[in-house]
Amino acid sequence: MNNSTLFAALTCLAAGLATGAAAQDCTAVGDAYDLDEAAVNALYACIERQMAQSYAAEGDAVGVAYRDWTVSSTRPAVAGAHDERFLQTFANDIAAPEYLKFDEERGPMPVGSVLAKESFALKDGKAKIGPLFIMTKLDEGGAPDAGNWRYDALQPNGKVMKISQSFCADCHLGWDYRDSLAYPLEEVRLGAE
Repeated sequence: MNNSTLFAALTCLAAGLATGAAAQDCTAVGDAYDLDEAAVNALYACIERQMAQSYAAEGDAVGVAYRDWTVSSTRPAVAGAHDERFLQTFANDIAAPEYLKFDEERGPMPVGSVLAKESFALKDGKAKIGPLFIMTKLDEGGAPDAGNWRYDALQPNGKVMKISQSFCADCHLGWDYRDSLAYPLEEVRLGAE
């Protein structure tokens, strides 16, 4: 175990013991891109319960339900999009069978597919909860300028976040050959070797 992994694990353990609940002071040493798998797993273990409670706080249907959906990767990872946050994507029952194929050239996802992306970032060595990003596949013509996806987000306190549909769509349409889906990094995708 390297120093960043050990430090993250001990900090999360100490904070969890002190509060008797999910740790609220989850820290790591180093840049988000440089953390090894064990350090990322320690951060996620430290913050995941707090994220789930925070996103559900206002009773949003997705914020309450997404943790019961299918997770798409073995751990969160930083892909560079979404402001260099760690992302962990969950797919509802309609989306999961198709999304987890990670097809590089695919037709449209089924209508009613919903993807929820937890996010957290390292700020001054501390993990901070970011928005829960949500993509919902609409009927043909439901959002023609956005590939028939609606983009939503919840703030870290569970309140609906105002976002620009065109801002999200402009980025995601860069993957129009796979129905605007930006999959998790290959090395963390479920089923990756």
